[in-house]
Amino acid sequence: MSIEKRIQATAKNLEGKLKETFGKIRGNENQKIEGQMKQVEASLEHTQENIKERAKTIINRAYRIFDK
Repeated sequence: MSIEKRIQATAKNLEGKLKETFGKIRGNENQKIEGQMKQVEASLEHTQENIKERAKTIINRAYRIFDK
């Protein structure tokens, strides 16, 4: 798993939370929605990294089983 991608996704999530909060404070519905969308994107990126990590684990276990 790429730690850099995790950091980028976390930063995107924080940016989204800030944008959503400022949108709520200012009464700007578009900014609020943009912030929520950024958070969803970050969540998808984290999920993608989780899937990659899980796939690598499964492949490594399979190699260990068949190498015996």
